[in-house]
Amino acid sequence: MASSIQRLYIPHQTSASFLNPKLPITKGSLNSRKLKFSNFLLSSHLPPTTVAAEKHLPVYDLRNMPKKGMRSLCFSPRTSSFSLSRQSMSPSRTSLSGATPRRRFSESMIEQTIDAAAAIIRKWDAETSAYARVTSLFYESKREAMQFIRSVNELQKSMHLLVSEDSSSEKLIHAQTLMQIAMKRLQKEFYQILSMNRAHLDPESLSTRSSRTSARSSTSDYDDDGSLDDEIRAAGDSISEVEEVSSMAMSDLKLIADCMIATGYAKECISIYKIIRKSIIDEGIYKLGVEKMSSSQVNKMDWDVLDLKIKNWLEAMKISMRKLFIGERILCDYVFASSDSIRESCFTDISKEGATLLFGFPELVAKTKKSPPEKIFRVLDIYTAISENWQEIETIFSFESTSAVRLQALNSLVRLSESVRSLLMDFESSIQKDSSKAIIPGGGLHQLTIYLMNYLTLLADYSSILTDIISDWPPPAKSSTPESFFDSPESEESPLPAISIRISWLILVLFCKLDGKAKHYKDASLSYLFLANNLQHVITRVRTSNLQYILGEEWVAKHEAKVRQFAANYERLAWGHVLASLPENPTAPVTPGQAKEYFRKFNSSFEEAYWKQSSCVVPNSKLRDEIKVSVGRKLVTIYREFYDTHKSTVGDERSARLFVRFSPDDIGNYLSDLFFGTVSSGSSSASSSTSSRHRRHMRSPLRG
Repeated sequence: MASSIQRLYIPHQTSASFLNPKLPITKGSLNSRKLKFSNFLLSSHLPPTTVAAEKHLPVYDLRNMPKKGMRSLCFSPRTSSFSLSRQSMSPSRTSLSGATPRRRFSESMIEQTIDAAAAIIRKWDAETSAYARVTSLFYESKREAMQFIRSVNELQKSMHLLVSEDSSSEKLIHAQTLMQIAMKRLQKEFYQILSMNRAHLDPESLSTRSSRTSARSSTSDYDDDGSLDDEIRAAGDSISEVEEVSSMAMSDLKLIADCMIATGYAKECISIYKIIRKSIIDEGIYKLGVEKMSSSQVNKMDWDVLDLKIKNWLEAMKISMRKLFIGERILCDYVFASSDSIRESCFTDISKEGATLLFGFPELVAKTKKSPPEKIFRVLDIYTAISENWQEIETIFSFESTSAVRLQALNSLVRLSESVRSLLMDFESSIQKDSSKAIIPGGGLHQLTIYLMNYLTLLADYSSILTDIISDWPPPAKSSTPESFFDSPESEESPLPAISIRISWLILVLFCKLDGKAKHYKDASLSYLFLANNLQHVITRVRTSNLQYILGEEWVAKHEAKVRQFAANYERLAWGHVLASLPENPTAPVTPGQAKEYFRKFNSSFEEAYWKQSSCVVPNSKLRDEIKVSVGRKLVTIYREFYDTHKSTVGDERSARLFVRFSPDDIGNYLSDLFFGTVSSGSSSASSSTSSRHRRHMRSPLRG
């Protein structure tokens, strides 16, 4: 009993040497301690109003209270507790001889309260009633459960009065015995509700509860006129059956928690809550595949194994933030709404370990070494998952006692950003160190170009995250790459974002490497075609990905002009000698002998150029058509003029067949068959069926 008296009157942070909760309570021991307790109240340096305020109790002057107001004061369900006023605690008023009628009335009301409480509390005493042992109070009768809670609250108020007026009363001993029985019952009910409703109180169900259900039920929600049943029926019309059961269970838990906290049994209540709810969170984390690992364990994993664990973590992160932890926070905040400190303590003890484990895994991934280049995309996935949920992290784990969880998440972000920077530097280094001298047949795409653009295209999908990561990263040093190859991607008038500079720089590094590889071609025209093909591939990937927003239209236009320049150089070197075989003025008069010589030179130079260029590859259809049109417009147009003017000059039909081997249409057909290549590299295109028909039908003149 002394333990409960202490709980009722002494704040959690205050200890009273005159109360020992471990000593058995008897009438003798109570009498021996009453003077100490009275002296504590009366000799306190704080005025009685301050003592009452410390206990969060309203101040009433019992002696000046009219008799007709005593019942509403003692037994109103909206009156939380009692305290003595300054006057009632004054030494001049310690004698009760002048208030005997009032005291008798008060004692009578207290007796009625205790008797009423005893009836329902004894009924549900599991130690004396077999019915109470196998039956749940809250499941059997919600109305009787509410009556039980009200009786406990009224009993508590009566105990306050007994201690303040006559602490030696045997009624106080009896009331305390009843209180202990009631608390055991409520502990059992609290445990049963938590255990039997694991499915309905799972974090997923709680996280999807509508706001209207979270405001349901408190003690004042249920009146004796049957409003409880009406409440349940109304809820059934507006929420699903699962939500209804969840809401009812939460309401019952809150009622019990409020009652046990108010009567000083908070420790017993939260102990049960923490054990059951923590098991649910731990089980959820385990089922999501999040496990405790050391840095050495992660470093020893094959990349395929680690990659799978990262995928599992990403899914676990999504479920944890949207369902697991938010659901637990909702339940904690609702059940223990009456005490900020208790709900913080409960949520922290339940979720801290699992959350720290969840947010600790990314840091381990960031520290791994000897990972493949594609690791950067998994690191960015993890960084994105944390950063996109950062507001939820700060909201769910907002308590000071959960600051370690927020700190762990922040540390993981820092480590992940460092890993991204390191991986970007490693990627650039791998491009710089590429020393292959293999010549790509037909001037097609180099594997280095394909690899880098695949890499950059995927990186561009993380542009917003990359912007955060490399915003304060110093720009790359340009000393190792000739700036004359391309214009600088940045100008003093309009400096580009850090991510644009970094991407531009990686492309510049690539083309400096390709420029060196182009020099290995013995045919200069092929080296220009090689550069045109690879730069065109870069531009195409930029235009069809988020790279276009990172690099900008100006960058694309500038490099498209560079492609045209490379293509023009190719045309000049590959087809210039064919054009040179014809006179500058194709319609100028010539002798039959000169006409025959011009036709002979043209036939020879065109055959040579055609067979040499027939193995060339232009994978991009747009660039392929542009080159064909450009060559055809120059070559076919001039040849047609010469052909129409001088075909008859060479002599009779027999001489014409001998010296004039190609008509203008033949030249156009042969040109249309070019740049599909006999071999392909990277993503080089194969010839179309139309092109194949051209080759089969039109090559016979060249073989004759």
